[in-house]
Amino acid sequence: MIGFFRFVLVVLLLTVVAMTSAIVTMHFAIHGAEVSTPDFHGLTMAEAGQQAASAGLALHVESRLYSTDVPPGRVANQSPLPGTIVRRGWRVWLTESLGPQKLAVPDTIGKDERVATIDIRRAGLQVGTVAALPQAGAQQGTVIAQSPEPGASGVAGPIVNLLIASPEAALQPSEQSVAFVMPDLQGQLFTAAALALTRAGLQLAPLKTEDMHVPPVTAPGATSAGVAPPAPAKPVAPSGTIVAQNPPAGYRVDASTPVELTVAQ
Repeated sequence: MIGFFRFVLVVLLLTVVAMTSAIVTMHFAIHGAEVSTPDFHGLTMAEAGQQAASAGLALHVESRLYSTDVPPGRVANQSPLPGTIVRRGWRVWLTESLGPQKLAVPDTIGKDERVATIDIRRAGLQVGTVAALPQAGAQQGTVIAQSPEPGASGVAGPIVNLLIASPEAALQPSEQSVAFVMPDLQGQLFTAAALALTRAGLQLAPLKTEDMHVPPVTAPGATSAGVAPPAPAKPVAPSGTIVAQNPPAGYRVDASTPVELTVAQ
């Protein structure tokens, strides 16, 4: 009888040891795959790449912006923020600094879209979003608004967004339709887009704002076995740009349709 109890005791002891070992192994398997996002701010792209490789993270340059504080070729912003706990292999979105703005934004208002595009490229800038919107009295295919504005200084990036007069705007007032297609305004500065919409006779709903700072993905110890990691963090949009709109692009709108814009802050 004593031998039987000793056998049972040994079996229980071995079971406890095995369970403890399994729990410890699972803990290191889960949390060993988690890393704290390094602070890439101010690093060159090569330095950021080395730190990311050491941490087991992937880098992606999402955008390039002008900056008076960060020298060109260095990281001006990142998402997720430094110190965020993420899984190994996570993608970190970087914004590369172009240094202080040195190029003047050309005036393309009233020019044909093709001519405006040539002027922008000759100035060393890029053509961004090109949206179409009807405007009474404007010649079809000409620029009725641009963002940034002509001669602007301290702009965020080397991209000029254009708003072009659509075919409906070339018609006579009696021939114009009371409804038209909603343009894609995402990525444009709110000021320029709002001006163009009001000039076209559309009404703006109360402005919405969205904080584009990305919160920590997970808190330390929050990840558990069997739970898939969250989706990658979205890149940070420049302050003052439109990140969402309602109605969406392509929808039929008229003067009675309130246009709701969400702007990054």
